[in-house]
Amino acid sequence: MPGKRYLIEFVVALLAYALLMTLSLVALNNGWVQGGMRTVVAIAPMVACVGIWGAVVRHLKRSGPEEGRVQLIAIGFAFAGTALLTVTYGFLEVAGFPRLSMFLVWPLMVVLLVLGQFLARWLQGSAEGDEAEGDENDEV
Repeated sequence: MPGKRYLIEFVVALLAYALLMTLSLVALNNGWVQGGMRTVVAIAPMVACVGIWGAVVRHLKRSGPEEGRVQLIAIGFAFAGTALLTVTYGFLEVAGFPRLSMFLVWPLMVVLLVLGQFLARWLQGSAEGDEAEGDENDEV
């Protein structure tokens, strides 16, 4: 389970992202910025994303070996699943399916990461059960 410190760091960075995103969209949609500044304002929320990234990296660094293994499996699952699904849909777009926004890739990755964490914890529980059965059989 994530530590309290990680959750605080993550939530603060996420709130900063939400604030910057809201301000950015309001400024862009109301025409408050023009020219090259539109690009700067459009990517301003990414500053907070660096904080989210840092919170995740620090959490992984502080994690023990068991939690680290769970996260490694989850990240691998999300990485491979995202690659598989986005490339597959790219071919479907060539076949005439509607184009999708790149904004959909990150939520897809998050969903696959969460599924990967459940899968990794389930696999870890299964492996521990197998080891316990193996220990019992060795004593006989």
